[in-house]
Amino acid sequence: MPSTLSRNPSMDLPVPLSVGLMQPLGWLVLGWKDMCRAPALSLAHGLCLTLFGLLILWIGHDRFWLMAGALSGFLVMGPVVATSLYAISRALERGEPVGWRLVRHTWSHWQQGHSKLGNDYWCLVQFGVLLSISATGWVLVSASLITLMSPVRIATPLDFMQHVVLAADGSLFHLWLALGSLLAAPIFASSVVSMPLLLDRKVSLPQAVLTSWLVILQNPIPMAVWAGLILMFTLLGLASLLLGLVFVMPMLGHASWHAYRDLVDASDFALREAAHGVPGR
Repeated sequence: MPSTLSRNPSMDLPVPLSVGLMQPLGWLVLGWKDMCRAPALSLAHGLCLTLFGLLILWIGHDRFWLMAGALSGFLVMGPVVATSLYAISRALERGEPVGWRLVRHTWSHWQQGHSKLGNDYWCLVQFGVLLSISATGWVLVSASLITLMSPVRIATPLDFMQHVVLAADGSLFHLWLALGSLLAAPIFASSVVSMPLLLDRKVSLPQAVLTSWLVILQNPIPMAVWAGLILMFTLLGLASLLLGLVFVMPMLGHASWHAYRDLVDASDFALREAAHGVPGR
């Protein structure tokens, strides 16, 4: 049984749970099973994301920093884009029908019962804006670092590969990687369970983000393993000219739902939507 931190009523936050070191591997297995149980919906998500990524590559193939910025935003926004994948996994977990109507309902009515004038109605948009700002900040910092320290002007992906990644003196590339890891860590900590929690329970954006940070503090090693697995599979998808993302993105999206279920006890908070509330088609 997972252990829990004692609930602090004054904080009014869901309770983070402890998981085993290799639990992230189990989330991937469950994510793959969910993808196989709803293959058309899952792969349609992956295909749409892949086509969008290919469009970015086509537009920015000779404008390296434009492409890097768009791809960074694309990847950072993954937890938001995967919202309907979380809903699919939730429906499968509840034994509810799964279909295109569920996907439409997730994006159009998930915030049902909240006033459009309230912050809670717009928390998904707010979280997406925060992640977009974070991605933009990384690209600006990255571009400044490479521009200032590279011996030649970097204008295309080939320039970056030749003069940064494959340079005889790899110090700039190592510095670039270290800086990227430093900036990516708080983004990961803020988003690891935030979107599934916002979808599942009536919590505010600050509550979701703080809970996500508490999960990291409760499970630093398993969360490092989870981050490494996400990075590894994402890189494999990118290395296959993005085609592997057709399978990788939905698998990671479904797996993130199971990560949330193992990492957070939100039973004291009301469900955003009662079980068996949405038909499949």
